[in-house]
Amino acid sequence: MDANAASPTAVSTPDSAALSDLTTNPLLSTAPLPDFAAIQPGHIQPAISELLTQARQALAEVTAPQAPADYETLSRVLNVATERLGTAWGAVGHLNSVANTPALREAYNAVLPAVTEFYTGLGANEALYAKYKAIAGRPDLTPERQQLLKHAIRDFVLSGAELSGEAKERFAKIQERTAEIAQAFSEHVMDATDGWSLFATAEEMQGVPPDVQANARAAAEKDSREGFKLTLHFPVYMPVMQYAEDRSLRERLYRAYVTRASELADKPEFDNSPLMQELLALRQEEAKILGFNNFAEASLVPKMASSPAQVMEFLRDLAARAKPYAQRDLEELKDFAKAALQMQTLEAWDLAYVSEKLKEARYAFSDQEVRQYLTLPRVLEGLFRIVDRLFGVQLIPAKASVWHESVQFCELRRGGQLIGQVYLDLFARNGKRPGAWMDEVRSRWTRPDLQDAGAEQIPVAHLVCNFPQGADGKPALLTHDDVITLFHECGHGLHHLLTRVAELGVSGISGVEWDAVELPSQFMENFCWEWEVVQQLSGHVDTGASLPRELFDKMLAAKNFQAGLQTLRQIEFALFDMRLHAEPGSETRIQSLLDDVRAEVSVNPPPAFNRFQHSFSHIFAGGYAAGYYSYKWAEVLSADCWSAFEEEGVFNPATGRRYLDEILSMGSVRDAMDNFKAFRGREPSIDALLRHQGMA
Repeated sequence: MDANAASPTAVSTPDSAALSDLTTNPLLSTAPLPDFAAIQPGHIQPAISELLTQARQALAEVTAPQAPADYETLSRVLNVATERLGTAWGAVGHLNSVANTPALREAYNAVLPAVTEFYTGLGANEALYAKYKAIAGRPDLTPERQQLLKHAIRDFVLSGAELSGEAKERFAKIQERTAEIAQAFSEHVMDATDGWSLFATAEEMQGVPPDVQANARAAAEKDSREGFKLTLHFPVYMPVMQYAEDRSLRERLYRAYVTRASELADKPEFDNSPLMQELLALRQEEAKILGFNNFAEASLVPKMASSPAQVMEFLRDLAARAKPYAQRDLEELKDFAKAALQMQTLEAWDLAYVSEKLKEARYAFSDQEVRQYLTLPRVLEGLFRIVDRLFGVQLIPAKASVWHESVQFCELRRGGQLIGQVYLDLFARNGKRPGAWMDEVRSRWTRPDLQDAGAEQIPVAHLVCNFPQGADGKPALLTHDDVITLFHECGHGLHHLLTRVAELGVSGISGVEWDAVELPSQFMENFCWEWEVVQQLSGHVDTGASLPRELFDKMLAAKNFQAGLQTLRQIEFALFDMRLHAEPGSETRIQSLLDDVRAEVSVNPPPAFNRFQHSFSHIFAGGYAAGYYSYKWAEVLSADCWSAFEEEGVFNPATGRRYLDEILSMGSVRDAMDNFKAFRGREPSIDALLRHQGMA
């Protein structure tokens, strides 16, 4: 699919008078989609200031003593105003993540305190809280509104609505400062990643895949340099770690990658150490103000898990089950390194390289061989067919204003009717934060401000990945892990887009317990291991031939290769996160606490200089603080859901329909456990997860 609009860089910069004209400001448009290509840094302050003014006026109107305690009134006045603000600020925040420039960053950070102050005040507004409680007592509420009001009242308490005096003022200051710290943390990781490079020689690049070499050579030429430009962007970093025969090259990249944004890196201005310490201290203070013993307790209130102790028991139980398998994985690696590669020691920068060599020797295939069959256009085409077959919806390329020429835009249709839209931003580049994620643009909502009564706003989503660009005129090649990542994010997108709930707050992923929100994403990963699916996804980059069955069988045999090590790695991250937010004074011993966790669960702790935590954006700049365990928790749910498809048929239409009706389309109108039991007919079991990962 082709890009559908010019890159914003191609748009001429308007003068200051044009930027301050609110009538032409794209962030104030009421069009269904943001005009991303037209948004300039100078638009941000005037637009957000105007929308904040409107939202404050709406809040004053609905909280006035004479205003009725009526949800229709509240929604028509306040929800409309805050949704407009949220949509505009969401567009700015999205650009800040995927098309970051110094000017955009400055404009974003200048407005961030005012936006944070507004939302903090909104969540803690006593008069609004009273209106919600009054409305919640009405007997004529729909189930959707009953649930959203239950969530809202809980969130008012967690946002400080029951605080007063100095405690309330301090709580608000903490919210503003933590937002600033999270933004700075994210910027440091992005800048440290973008700011590091190494120019390698042809000899050092021996073993690295040809397309990676071609892109690295082109990057060097762009800088008027000889050789190959290597960066810390994952599509460059990982292939070098997997395939480069030069051990010293792997070590240099590894050291740079794991010390990013730390005191050990060569740019102290990007050191996240003081930010992490301050953020953790502020989170604990916030929790104490709200009456909790620690931040972890506060974080779990809206989640499925009931306590930090329950989470840690779950993680330690899973670690105990996985540890024998991980120990076996490690011994196999060490033995192979000595016998086949004459490596007497196995260092951290050798793990990916030796693992790839062992996999090639044991299963007679390599990731590089598989990549030749997984071109991005063919994978997307196959993914779209699977979504259609499973859920009866079609993803159709369409046109929209986008922020970069590589971004693709699609409409989601059922029976010809438009039911959703999605932006696909799939390639790594400077100015784009690492990782992969799904983000909302708009939610399904029966808007109260439209003349056409009952008209629904359709949901819109961003799907973001960081894949390598194609080289030498050929399409981008994906690893099988890349394909799994794409399916994972698509699962999040479907959860948002296929909801049939049209009330803000309980539509799509809104309000879904954080430790259940990964269920649909992890569920979709399973399709990447089905032969019928892989046939549709694959086509050789040169010949177009489908992936051979023999090669697929080798991949399947290797599916659980190092599953023990991978499981312990995720448990290490999750247990570190939970202890960090559950134990008093953790901000003064971040490294030693991580060392303790590694001593408890890891079979192969990394070197002492490893500073993984300094780029752990999930918990320091994302929504996973005291919640990273959610990935393993939800994996139990998703594996058990997938076992129903194994039992009844992967493409059984009745099973697919039941999954759509009971899980994907329900939003958070029911609790996640109720959704699961409605689909599965029972409580979840860990057995399916252990079986799928070869650890039964």
